[in-house]
Amino acid sequence: MSVRVIARLDIKGPNLVKGIHLEGLRVLGKPERFARAYYAEGADELLYMDGVASLYGRNSLLEMIRRTSQEIFIPLTVGGGLRTLEDIREALRAGADKVSLNTAAVRNPQLIQEAARRFGSSTIVVSIEAIRKGDGSYEAYTDNGRERTGLDAFQWAVRAAELGAGEILVTSIDREGTGRGFDLELTRRIAESVSIPVIACGGAGKVEHVSEGVNEGRADAVCLASILHYGLIGSLMEHGDFSSEGNVEFLRSGRGFSRIHGVPLPKIKEHLIKSDIPCRLTSRGEVIHA
Repeated sequence: MSVRVIARLDIKGPNLVKGIHLEGLRVLGKPERFARAYYAEGADELLYMDGVASLYGRNSLLEMIRRTSQEIFIPLTVGGGLRTLEDIREALRAGADKVSLNTAAVRNPQLIQEAARRFGSSTIVVSIEAIRKGDGSYEAYTDNGRERTGLDAFQWAVRAAELGAGEILVTSIDREGTGRGFDLELTRRIAESVSIPVIACGGAGKVEHVSEGVNEGRADAVCLASILHYGLIGSLMEHGDFSSEGNVEFLRSGRGFSRIHGVPLPKIKEHLIKSDIPCRLTSRGEVIHA
């Protein structure tokens, strides 16, 4: 099967943001601009994640998903602030193809089973944000990496799969935003423990990290953010007014992050193919600036 390349869009309010270890969020621009660009470049899926939704008990992505689904025709996954079956139904009605559950699933594991029965397992993604402990074990966290759960990440992945999750999204909080590469042990051990697709997320800083996530991490898909965003910011800055974006100091500085080499999405797919990793090498035309 083809390995999927998923573009991750972390959302806070109306803005696309990016941090390190899921903290210190920087405003990068309007998510719609990035979504259109990644769609044009051949992304297989988009993941919209509101990292502060659970903290504030809200779900503010629905209107954004409605607009996106009208012009982008690849699977959309929505995460953040989904607490009930009704929340999931509303996200799907807005145009999402899948939902990502973390905090609500940990608090009420039966939500996974109920949601899978109601909407189908292929619709339910369980997100596991994990930190490596001193003894080599991994603990799952909730609320965008802020709250400890006491759950062993591998045991939780197995249980989530048993309850009916269709996919597991694995994010290493230790590696997220650092450009040091995926936590291959974390991804591999989860992939070897479950029979459903596993998505590697957190840490890719160059194209070699992407192929490592598949070959050594045994991931079925890779979810990328910084490596894509930092490769796109320059061109988007030249085509648009960013005066309404909020804190744009980082944007205007022109700085990136020294460990992360921005790479266009087609180049990532070309690298995968050269590494004998099957993926869909498609392009949907020129990048749209809007």
